Amino acid sequence: MPDRRTTTALPVRLDRTAPDPLGVQLSAQVRELVVGGTLRRGDRLPSTRALAADLGVARSVTEQAYDQLVAEGWLAARRGAGTFVASEAAHRGPVPSRPAPDPGPDLVRLSTGEPWIDPRHRAGWRRAWREVSAATPARGYGDPRGLPELREALAARLARTRGLVVDPDEVVVTAGTAAGVRDMLAVLPPGAVGVEDPGYRATVATVRESGRAVVDLPAERAPRPEEVTGLAAVAVTPAHQHPLGRVMPAGDRLALLAAVRDAGAVVLEDDYDSELRYDVAPVPALASLGRDDVAYVGTASKSAPPGLRIGWLVPPPRLLDAVVARREVVHDVASWPSQRALLTLLRDGWLDTTVRTARRVYAARAARVARVLAPYATPAATSAGMYSTWLTHQDAALRAHAAARRAGFDLPLLSDYCRTATTTGIVVGFGGLTDAELDRALAAVRAGLAGEPVP
Repeated sequence: MPDRRTTTALPVRLDRTAPDPLGVQLSAQVRELVVGGTLRRGDRLPSTRALAADLGVARSVTEQAYDQLVAEGWLAARRGAGTFVASEAAHRGPVPSRPAPDPGPDLVRLSTGEPWIDPRHRAGWRRAWREVSAATPARGYGDPRGLPELREALAARLARTRGLVVDPDEVVVTAGTAAGVRDMLAVLPPGAVGVEDPGYRATVATVRESGRAVVDLPAERAPRPEEVTGLAAVAVTPAHQHPLGRVMPAGDRLALLAAVRDAGAVVLEDDYDSELRYDVAPVPALASLGRDDVAYVGTASKSAPPGLRIGWLVPPPRLLDAVVARREVVHDVASWPSQRALLTLLRDGWLDTTVRTARRVYAARAARVARVLAPYATPAATSAGMYSTWLTHQDAALRAHAAARRAGFDLPLLSDYCRTATTTGIVVGFGGLTDAELDRALAAVRAGLAGEPVP
């Protein structure tokens, strides 16, 4: 028998150019070593300090990875002895994970975030950029909150479409959702951030990159007061939970606001696609119920090309000055051309028109997806926006993923959005596709779910 007191070297390699944070890469590779049998029950791992030195990373990276694996049951920490591979994990067996992609031609991603833009609206898009080319930018960086005219237009739009009545001076123009979250994290007191699980991966990465720990919160109910205690913020997507699609009920909204208020925390409300409902009218923003406790974050990337890279933030009034002061120091402002273009798109009604036409297209596509997949999987929620999520066993989800790849499509797995949650299924984005591409993708996904050859 090998001596389990001997520390086992870890054959891992971190890629600083990869999109995943270093801690996520490390935990994934250690998990694979356990699953593949390289690491066995009782093997002792290097200390977080020693491993950080070996890999040339901050100790917080290795601590984050170990903490995650301990929480998942792959590792066990023994006080005064070290960190070991847990026997329970080996007996239980892993949930199958996404197979490594084979090299090949570019795949069409069934993305949850790529919108459909009616080609008939191209003239309005070009007109906005012609105006940008003729306009004169402000000297220097301009107002750290963004163009005053744009903030006025955004405030009017928020009142009209989201039930959120704010002064234009309370609106901060950002370079997208992640930038708005970073603005808030920079001015909050120390503390971890609760994030829905499964949840939006970009928010998780943004929180971790800020140096804060992520606490997993259930995505299908409001967090309890004891789950919020000690947190600096709770990040949620109440109008259309990403990726399950649930609308947060009124009772849960009030319970969340009460828990956050008692804990002295802040809600980070990501309102990414609320205008794109086609079953009912858009649900009012959570911030409309509690301006003092909610930082509202919105984006134009679900109704305009995502490359525009522009969004908006409405901080709680008590934190507005701190956000603006920080932006003024670090010049963390959205690009002037993008702001100026969005102003024209709002003024000319282009954004309203694209939303109306997209709703009709998404409603028809969601119905097509449901007709094809309903016999083989269970919808996680009523379809809305540009994607729908389907619950099924992981084996079936992996078959669908593999079948989609063979047909030229990248189908997201629901497990990709989970951290400690074990929910499995597939997430079918249908915004950034042609109708013909969607039909081919659905045929392949259906075959994979049914265990049939790909047509």
